[in-house]
Amino acid sequence: MTRRIKQRLSPIHGNGVFASTDLPAETEIVEYKGMRLTHRQADKLYGGTTESGHTFLFTLNERYVIDANVEGNVARWINHSCAPNCRAVLEEHGKGNTRNDRVLIETLRPIRAGEELTYDYGITLEERATPRLKKIWACRCGASDCTGTMLRTRRKRAVANARN
Repeated sequence: MTRRIKQRLSPIHGNGVFASTDLPAETEIVEYKGMRLTHRQADKLYGGTTESGHTFLFTLNERYVIDANVEGNVARWINHSCAPNCRAVLEEHGKGNTRNDRVLIETLRPIRAGEELTYDYGITLEERATPRLKKIWACRCGASDCTGTMLRTRRKRAVANARN
């Protein structure tokens, strides 16, 4: 079987993952693998590291985070883009065991051999996304509509005002 993807240096940032063959739209490419940590464990290990602008943590669900620093695979090298050609899809275990939920990376559109795979990280921080943090978490995707940062704005939920 031919490997469909390969890791190599990226013009976007550091390492990247590239299609080895043409890939159709809506094709599952790879599972994002790594050790499962609770949010509390992840905070204890990595809390206060928002200054690095680098992470292999992927929020799996309300309880768990995937830490691709440990037991990770090639999926950890897929770079962020504001105009992604892939997306991360949560596959729930279905029997209530959220530890066994998975994150799958699938193509959004056809991808040609040699093209770099990207998805929108959608990173949200607990703290306010200041200009300094936006610079630390700078996006280098080069898309025409690039936001300049991998950080997403936290949107406040609309509160319905009931009036009698």
